[in-house]
Amino acid sequence: MSLPLSPTLQVGIQTIHRRTEPAVGPWRPTADEGRALVELVDRLGYDSLWTGDHLSFAIPILDPLIQLAQAAAVSPRLTFGTGVYLLPLRHPGPVAKQVATLDLLCGGRLIFGVGVGGEFDTDYAVAGVPKSERGARLSESIEVLRKLWTGEPVAHDGRYFGFDELQMQPAPLQTGGPPVWCGGRSKAALQRAGRLADGYLSYVVTPQMFASALEEIAAAAAESGRQLDRYGTGHLLFARLDDTYEKALDAATETLSVRYAMDFREAAKRYCALGRPEDVAGRLQEFYDAGVRHVVMDFVGPYEERDRQFELFATEVMPLLTHLRPMPG
Repeated sequence: MSLPLSPTLQVGIQTIHRRTEPAVGPWRPTADEGRALVELVDRLGYDSLWTGDHLSFAIPILDPLIQLAQAAAVSPRLTFGTGVYLLPLRHPGPVAKQVATLDLLCGGRLIFGVGVGGEFDTDYAVAGVPKSERGARLSESIEVLRKLWTGEPVAHDGRYFGFDELQMQPAPLQTGGPPVWCGGRSKAALQRAGRLADGYLSYVVTPQMFASALEEIAAAAAESGRQLDRYGTGHLLFARLDDTYEKALDAATETLSVRYAMDFREAAKRYCALGRPEDVAGRLQEFYDAGVRHVVMDFVGPYEERDRQFELFATEVMPLLTHLRPMPG
């Protein structure tokens, strides 16, 4: 079985309110800052805007669903996505209500990316959820979401969650709810993406690893007897545009080493798109060839240079990708 993929590449941006390094003093993001960013991303011709999720992280970060609610009020065009929402940290009932509401308010332009996280134990500590249960909780939570998003009377009796027959309304605008894309790199995560998800969203993988992941996902989908009309494939790609590869690598290493509290230089060489526009475009081509159809750019480097990176990519890299994503006009 092969996964049914779109022929067109979509390009999005990850981040609304988020520092790329520790702020000097208290960080106080404003509504105006978020609005201006959404307007910029929309004006530059990107296809989507994505938010990450942590409760307790090495750098300041805001709640993803609330940020996307603000963004939906600003742009009538962009698709919005969570990349990824750590669903095991929450009860799926309230999450179903929040996501259904967001799907309605953004006109059905929502992709709900979910994952288990686990790189930061503090996420699970503050939520009071055993990290060892994260995979099983995610699988059951997806089942609960899909039931509640029907808008019909439903009940659930599971290992972690249960309720007698009830009805949650209004239902999301998208029939059955927004597409659920699963993240993760482990065998269990890939099998979950094949059995339960509408798409796969990766990060910190190479194109070769991504292609292998799709094979695992397709096998799991076939084994579970699924008949898929379409399947979403996305990748969160750290990137930095600069005059030379070395300058881009230095900037990416500094940012990502702080973000993940480790020396990220070797990982940056392996997983990032770095250097001149043609270098970054070439990396995106490799991911497209591996099966990625929605690349989510996470530009790294000094926070103050973020908007300039957005503009450089839009004006110097996107024109090199027109054979993958035809541009208006």
